[in-house]
Amino acid sequence: MTPVALPALAPGERRLTLLRHAKSSWAEPGRKDFDRPLNERGERDAPLVGRYLAGLGFRPTLFLTSPAVCARRTAQVVAREIGYPAEFLQREPDLYLAEPGRICEVVAREAGTLRDVVVCGHNPGLSELAGQLAGAEVDELPTCGVLVVRLTIPDWWALPTTRGEVQLFTRPRELRGADGG
Repeated sequence: MTPVALPALAPGERRLTLLRHAKSSWAEPGRKDFDRPLNERGERDAPLVGRYLAGLGFRPTLFLTSPAVCARRTAQVVAREIGYPAEFLQREPDLYLAEPGRICEVVAREAGTLRDVVVCGHNPGLSELAGQLAGAEVDELPTCGVLVVRLTIPDWWALPTTRGEVQLFTRPRELRGADGG
């Protein structure tokens, strides 16, 4: 799959990227969900997705992540691959297992005037929000799946009541052949 650059944002437009955390490990049955690390596939998929996004010229102005171990690790790896400084990754406790409304609140509260935001988090909230923003084009956001939506909204507070234009929807399995993985 050959990357094509994401189009620049026009005045009055915003872009929201939803990134579901990569596959987490269930190797330790007693471990709390919050503390689960990525498994081997997750550790392979996160850099794959990051490299793909880098090839698109992906440069968000804000990268928000759930503080859960699997989400933080996914965000760190993707950020490294796209050249986003790790020290600017913003952990948001409210994103852990958040419902769509809570995700929208966090984005509105933290993004302010920034126009290109990534949220790394969990299902079912991310998939539900993806469906709201993209309509029938997105059924479910799989692990390490990415949805990029362009929005024409006056500010982030309008996010819960809008529908956007899907600029990108991809899954790691679609990228594995292109990367040789």
